[in-house]
Amino acid sequence: MAHPKSRISKQRKHKRRTHKKAVVPQIATCSTTGEKHLYHRAYNDAEGNLLYRGHVLVKAEEESLD
Repeated sequence: MAHPKSRISKQRKHKRRTHKKAVVPQIATCSTTGEKHLYHRAYNDAEGNLLYRGHVLVKAEEESLD
């Protein structure tokens, strides 16, 4: 088993971990629909269409009246 040769101090450990932190996700607003979504992600609008960068990727299925 691996054992450290000497103990790492708290100060040294905290210095190493300074870059490990959670970041707040950036939220964009679609210019065509006004929907809020994450950057570089596809999103659904109110009708159920799948959009990316303001363009419809997958159109929602229309319900048939039988």
